[in-house]
Amino acid sequence: MTATKGEFFNPAKLSPRDKAETTDQTARAIIAAEASARDKKTEKLKAMRLQQEAEAGAEAVPAKKRRSPAKSAQRRP
Repeated sequence: MTATKGEFFNPAKLSPRDKAETTDQTARAIIAAEASARDKKTEKLKAMRLQQEAEAGAEAVPAKKRRSPAKSAQRRP
C-alpha cells in the first residue's frame, strides 16, 4: 500500500460558513461538558457539606459559659 497525496490532504475546500459552524459546535460541546462537570462537582461538595454539618450538629454540646474575670479597682483621677 502506497500512501498517496489524496489520503493526506483534503482536496475539497470548506466554506467559511462550514468552518464557523464546526467551530461553533465544538465550542458549544466543550462549554456544555465544562458546565456538566461543574454541576457534578457542586452537587458532590454540597452533599459533603451537608453530611459534615449533620455530623457536627450531632456532636455539638453547648459549652459552659465562663464568667468574666473580676474587674480591677477603678482608677481615681
